[in-house]
Formats: sequence, C-alpha cells, structure tokens
Amino acid sequence: MNSPTDTTALAQDEAVQLTSELIRIDTTNTGEPDTTVGEQAAAEYVAGKLAEVGYDVTSLESGAKGRANVFARLEGADPARGALLVHGHLDVVPADPTEWSVHPFSGAIQDGYIWGRGAVDMKDMVGMTLAVARRFKRDGVVPPRDLVFAFLADEEAGGALGAQWLVDHRPDLFAGVTEAVGEVGGFSITLADDLRAYTIEIAEKGIAWMRLRVRGRAGHGSMLHDDNAVTKLAAAVARLGQHQFPLVVTDSVRAFLDSMTELTGLEFDEDDLAGSVAKLGPFARVVGATLRDTANPTMLTAGYKANVIPSVAEAVVDCRVLPGREAAFERELDEILGPDVEREWITHLPSVETTFDGPLVDAMTAAVQAEDPGARTVPYVLSGGTDAKAIHTLGIRCFGFAPLRLPPDFDFTALFHGVDERVPVDAVRFGTRVLDRFLRSC
Repeated sequence: MNSPTDTTALAQDEAVQLTSELIRIDTTNTGEPDTTVGEQAAAEYVAGKLAEVGYDVTSLESGAKGRANVFARLEGADPARGALLVHGHLDVVPADPTEWSVHPFSGAIQDGYIWGRGAVDMKDMVGMTLAVARRFKRDGVVPPRDLVFAFLADEEAGGALGAQWLVDHRPDLFAGVTEAVGEVGGFSITLADDLRAYTIEIAEKGIAWMRLRVRGRAGHGSMLHDDNAVTKLAAAVARLGQHQFPLVVTDSVRAFLDSMTELTGLEFDEDDLAGSVAKLGPFARVVGATLRDTANPTMLTAGYKANVIPSVAEAVVDCRVLPGREAAFERELDEILGPDVEREWITHLPSVETTFDGPLVDAMTAAVQAEDPGARTVPYVLSGGTDAKAIHTLGIRCFGFAPLRLPPDFDFTALFHGVDERVPVDAVRFGTRVLDRFLRSC
C-alpha cells in the first residue's frame, strides 16, 4: 500500500500530466456551433479518468451535439451539510499557432512550464481537480461534506450550452450544493520576499455583449449621401469606445483595497484611485477594470461591395457592468449612442457578489498558509466572468479558488486568452497540495 506521502507525490505528478494531456485535446470554442471542436473528446477523457478509479459518472450533452458535461459526486462524512461544488470548464478560446513560440495545443512541458491554450484558463485547475478527485477515491478519503465535481462546456461563449443549460434543465445535478469554487482566484501576488497575497474571487462584473445596428439609405458609393449607415455607426461606436464611465467603488473592491492597505501600507486615495491602483504593478489592469463599467467595441460589420453604400451597419460591444449598476449603465448607453442606434443584448449575464467570510473562506486560507507560511488571502473582484454567473442563480455561494504560487515576476493575468499561455509546473504541484488540503477540511 502506498503511504500518504507517496500518494501526495503521485497526485502532483498526475496533475501536471493531466493538464498537459488536456491541453493536447483542442477544445476551441469559437462561439459558433459549426466550428467549435473537441469538448466531447475532453469530456470523454475526464469521464474515463474518473470512472477508472471507481466514480459513478454522469455525462450528458447540453442541448447540442458534442457539447458535453461531466459530473461525479463523492459522499462526505456529514450528508446533512450542504455539498461543495468544484467546477471547471473544458473549452478554450481560439489560438493562432503562427503567433506562438510553442504550439498552442502541444501541452509541452519544458523550461519549467506547461505550455498551451488553456494552461491558465483553465485546464490547470481541471487537471488539479481531477488529480485530487482520483487520489481521494483511490485512498478512500471521506471529505467532511459531499463534493460534486463538474466539468463543463461552453464557458468561453457565456455558458448557454454548458452551465446555463444545466441550471435550466438539470438542476438536480446540483442538489444539496450550497457553495462552489471555480476559476480565477487563489493565485499569488508577491508583495515582498516573504509576503504573498492570494486572491480569492468574491465578485464578478456582469457580462453584456451588445449588438448595435444603424439603418440608413442605400446608394451608389460615387454620389453625395447624407444618410450613410456606416458613418452613423462609426461615430456612435467611437463615442462609446472613448467614453469613460464613472468611478464606482463597490463593497467588494473596497474590501480588496483595504486588505492591500493592511498588507502593504499603500493608501488608495479616491481622488486619484487609478494612480494609486497602478502601484500594484501588472495586477492593476485587473483592479482598474473593476473600478468602473466598461464598453469595448470588438466587431464591425457592414456592406458587401466597395461602391455600394449599405442600408445597415452593425457592431458588437463587450460590456462589463459592476454589481448594482445595471440600470444606470443602460441609461448612460442610450445617452451616448443617441436615437439612431438600435441595440440588443446578445448575451446578458448578471453580476455575482458574495462576502469574504465564513468557514469556507477560513478553510481556503488555512490550506494556502499550510503550504506557504508567508501567505495572506485577500478578496477581489473579477473583471471578466465565469460559470458562477449561472451557478449562483441556484442560491449557491460562489468563489474563485484555483490555487497557484507564482514566481514574483510572472505576469499571470496577461496570459488569459494571450499568446504563449503557460503555467509553472511548480505552481500546479503547489495548487494540487493546497486543493487536497482544502477539500479535506471544507
């Protein structure tokens, strides 16, 4: 029989290998059903790894062929306690191999990193979760409460064929779950040689992908024209793209800033909050995006021939809205865009917010500090979105906690959807140990 030390090392080794193998399965989600690939293969891989050690696995397609999800439950010591959901998504955003120094779907393990699309978003967490789930089953570990492991489709396109579909059509799979942990939290920010802040996500901005449409009079490109849809749309998009929404410090952002003041002594003066936040280094890009709503134009469509003025022009805008700001944001949009611009929501997902307290937060903190005595946990707000957007509508309290101890000079947040995405091997090994401790005490 293996000793606990042996199985700890085995789980860490497995997490690294599983992450690499998952990256090799191209699960690119383009947002278009005809060109989205690989989710079924990844789900079958995950289901096989769980079934191999004895889990009763539920695999199901979510409303479209190939959009597969996997669930498994490990019974805990106290069935009367609410279950904990540990969730991750299997899809990734596209990657152009010509831009990368290592092929994005190689899963290469070299130079101390695991390379490839999904290395940080979020096949590292999927690999760690799988490794710990397999260890618990092999070793007969009984956690203090039921654990539900979920591996989901379609997160990168808003989750309509993943988490949202499951919440709407199979809420029974979440039966008894009261709390959840998922991606984009638990990673370290080095503040001093012996001091690291580990971010725990407690809130997310809302996601609102918006289509703008302007109508005009079609005509010949050589003639004078005073009702050009392209011109009117371009002007509206420029106004919106250049607009700065008002500064708003939510309770969750204030909790983060207060924690950083306590740890570093930095003051975050609201008269120059952007300048104060810039002192946080690369992480400032994340924090800065949580100080105000944003509306970034991302796509433009118009016309079909160089000498034809089209009657319709369209744009897509990625809007991210702070908790409690939805109504005010829409009023401001209408003022900026003006009466000639029609708008509709393509995707409209709510903000998510909880508090930084309770036994689950205490268990996260204890697990991190057991592996890194120089650790402090801090709450923060995610400028993007996760499957928590759907999951929290079931009354489940959601956190981001995918623990990684990162090198001080590693610009982690720049790698989300970026070129040469990679995660340190040592960080995955560390995260596996932390996750193991956390799930034994949650």
